Amino acid sequence: MPFPSSPRARSGLRRRSLLAVAPAALLVAGCSAGSGSSGATGGSRPSAADWARARAARDSRALAERYDAVVAAHPKLAERLRPLRAEVVRHAQAFGDTASASPTPSGPVPPSASPSAAVPAKEKEALAELAAAEREIADRRAKALLDAPGELARLLASVAAAGAAHVYLLTEAGR
Repeated sequence: MPFPSSPRARSGLRRRSLLAVAPAALLVAGCSAGSGSSGATGGSRPSAADWARARAARDSRALAERYDAVVAAHPKLAERLRPLRAEVVRHAQAFGDTASASPTPSGPVPPSASPSAAVPAKEKEALAELAAAEREIADRRAKALLDAPGELARLLASVAAAGAAHVYLLTEAGR
């Protein structure tokens, strides 16, 4: 004699579980959809993706300012660093930064981000510190892309790869 009740019991259990979980899922979906649309009221919190994007923009802006400080301390490096700095500014803009809109330095560096006092006196050491900063940021972005949604993850991966190329250009290519 076959046991036909076994498959039914499984499907019935699944349906009951679904019916028990569905109202909670709808409530959560309704709450998250409502909070995203109430951004104009100021009542919603930024998402994790928004935080990651803002952090990446700040990192790129600070890195551009670091390039500025190295060029200010070592003007002979300006021609070599100009294209790298311009790319860093484009990265900041890709992440939504509007403060880094110009491809060349303009105006004074804000006191909170004035790395000029920390620029080594020797060009080789200044380049090594820039490379270390690029490497640190590229590593941070590579880790962040694991938790980022699709498009942001692709952007983080692309910019992290560009940062790795900058490290190479700052260290190996200059030898």
